[in-house]
Amino acid sequence: MAERAAAAAASWIDSPGDVRALVAELADEPRLAVDTEFHRERTYWPQCALVQVGWPGGQALIDPLAVDVAELAPLLVDRTVVMHAAGQDLEVFQHSIGVVPDDLFDTQIAASFLGMSSIGLAPLVDKLLGVHLPKADRLTDWLARPLSADARLYAESDVVHLFELHDRTRDALDARGRLGWVRSECHALVERALAPTDPDTAWWRVKEARRLKGTAAAVAQELAAWREAHAAASDRPLRSVLPDLALAGIAQRPPSTVEDLVKIRGLRERGIPRNLRDEVLAAVARGRALPADAIRYPEARPVPAELRAAVPLLMSWVAQRARELDLDPAVLATRGDLESFLRGDEDSRLATGWRSEALAADIAALLEGRAGLSFARGAGLVLKRWDA
Repeated sequence: MAERAAAAAASWIDSPGDVRALVAELADEPRLAVDTEFHRERTYWPQCALVQVGWPGGQALIDPLAVDVAELAPLLVDRTVVMHAAGQDLEVFQHSIGVVPDDLFDTQIAASFLGMSSIGLAPLVDKLLGVHLPKADRLTDWLARPLSADARLYAESDVVHLFELHDRTRDALDARGRLGWVRSECHALVERALAPTDPDTAWWRVKEARRLKGTAAAVAQELAAWREAHAAASDRPLRSVLPDLALAGIAQRPPSTVEDLVKIRGLRERGIPRNLRDEVLAAVARGRALPADAIRYPEARPVPAELRAAVPLLMSWVAQRARELDLDPAVLATRGDLESFLRGDEDSRLATGWRSEALAADIAALLEGRAGLSFARGAGLVLKRWDA
C-alpha cells in the first residue's frame, strides 16, 4: 500500500538549529519528496524562495531567506529524491545548495513513459489518485514574508502526494519493463543540469545574431561571452546587461569609439552605463582580432543528401512506434534526434540505450532496404522485414 504523508500542516523552518535538526531527523530516510519555489525575473541565477521536503511522517517548508539552504545538501544524496518536472529545480539546487540528487525519480518523466505527455503535477495527481490539488497562483510572490496561508498550502501540496505517485508509476513502469528507461532519462536530466555552459556558444541564443558570418560573428561571439560572464557575476538578467537587439547591432557594425557605440540601435533609447562601455569596446576588439578558425558557428550539418528523403518516412514510423508503445512521439524521438542519427553523430540519442532498442534496428533495416512500410486499415503503418 502506498505511503501517505501526514495530513498535518508542514513545519516552517527558519532557524539554523531547526535546519540541522531536520537534516539529522531525515538522515536515514531512503527517499524524500522535494520541490522548490524560486524567482529569476530580476536575476541571472534562480533566486531560491522556498524548499519543500516531504517524508512519510510529514512535510517541512524551509525558508532560504532566513537560513543557509546549503545545509540541506545531505538530504539530496544517498537516497531516492522524488520530484515532478525537476529540470529548473536542479539548477536551483546546483546554485543554492551546491549538489543535485544522485538518484532522482521525476514523476513527470515517469508519466510520459506511461502515455501521459508533459503532464503537470495537479492533473497527474487527479488522474492517478483522484485528488484535486489547490490551484496555483502564477502571481504569488514567493519572496514575500510572511507567506499567506494559501501559498503555504499550495507549496505543501507540491510534495505531499509524490510518494504515492512514485509508487504507482514505478509499479506500472516495472510491469511494462520501462523502469530502466525512466532511470536513464532521469540520469540524463541530472547530467544536463551539471553540464557547464560554453561561453563561446552563448551568441547562438541571440536570434538576431545566429546568421552572422565572419567578423560580425566573431564580435557576436566575444560580446555574448562577455555578457554571460558579467550577468552571472553581477546576478543580473542577460538582457538588462545588454539587449539582444543591441548585441546584434554592435556585431553588425562594430564600434571603435564610445561615440559610435551609443549610436547603436537598441542602445540609443536606453544607453549603456559608463562603467560598461570600455568593457563592451574591449569585447568588440577581441572579436575583431579573433582568428576565423576560432569562430564557433551554430552547427548546421545537414543530413547526407541521399538520406534526406528518408526523414519524413522515418518520422511516420516514429509516430507509429510511439502509438504502439503508448508514448508521446517527442519522447521517443524528435526530428532532430533522427537527423542526428542519420548523420552518425556519436552523441545521438538513438545510438544507445532504450531508444536504440525501440527504433534503431528498424531504422537501419529501412535504410538498408531490408524492410518496408505499408498501411493497414485499423493498424496504421506496418513494418515488414525481408530478413526476418
